[in-house]
Amino acid sequence: MKFTKVIYEKDRANKAIARITLNCPDKLNVWQFKGGMTDEFYAALEQAEEDDDIKVVIIKGAGRAFSAGHDLTEVGFVYGMGTGQPGERRPSQRIRLKLDRLWMWKNLPRVLYCSKVTIAQVHGYCIGEGLVVSNLCDITIAAEDAHLAHAEQRLGFSGSGLPLAQLYLSVGMKRARELLLTGRAVSGVEAERIGLVNKVVPADKLEEETNKMAEAITLLPADGIAIGKAMTHLLLDRLGLTTSFILGYVGHTLFTNLRWEPDEYNFFKERKEKGPKAGFHGRDDRFAGKV
Repeated sequence: MKFTKVIYEKDRANKAIARITLNCPDKLNVWQFKGGMTDEFYAALEQAEEDDDIKVVIIKGAGRAFSAGHDLTEVGFVYGMGTGQPGERRPSQRIRLKLDRLWMWKNLPRVLYCSKVTIAQVHGYCIGEGLVVSNLCDITIAAEDAHLAHAEQRLGFSGSGLPLAQLYLSVGMKRARELLLTGRAVSGVEAERIGLVNKVVPADKLEEETNKMAEAITLLPADGIAIGKAMTHLLLDRLGLTTSFILGYVGHTLFTNLRWEPDEYNFFKERKEKGPKAGFHGRDDRFAGKV
């Protein structure tokens, strides 16, 4: 695949390190359910897995963010919801399940079960899908001023629609529930304190510290890394993380069929009437001063 929305490169000095840079900086590296940056990212990840030289894959973002989550201009529309076309029907459960299964059952586990060691290099915004990908990596190193959140939960998910086991195992049930129910952001400093990331460093040292970590891991034998990742796969399956992806896509499908009461904030209605930006800000403005 010719990459335009990600940059795939092998380190010139150390052929055991590859980098995948999310390269849609004008949109803060947002993800799609299918196509676009999403397809290119997984193609690049597969390329790294097929390269026998590679031991470590660093995942990072271009511009001001690691990733600001899913593209809120497409959510819902990807199912055929809210198009305003004559004769439009309510999207079926089967089309919702088909797309959500592709996203959470086929794609996301490829990050968790990648046969190479994966390191997320997080700066700026790391929200929603961006935070999920970071959490699925073996190691996350974040800048002190990074902004990490499951703000997408404020659309109404309230703790559903995600493969949640990784979050619960990382920060514990109480903290996980609070982060999901409020959608509040944490800095890189707090993220390290609660176990959401492994290490936090000043922003101007992020690249250097990530490279140092990758260099240290490449000192391990390639067979040792492969066996270690395979054993990790077995362990994570025993802990139920495979089931978490199933719960995630079924929960997301159920959520997209939610009914909003008249006094509840309906992002999809607000987006239709006021546009994506106003809908997005309206979602978060209600939480100001509360969390």
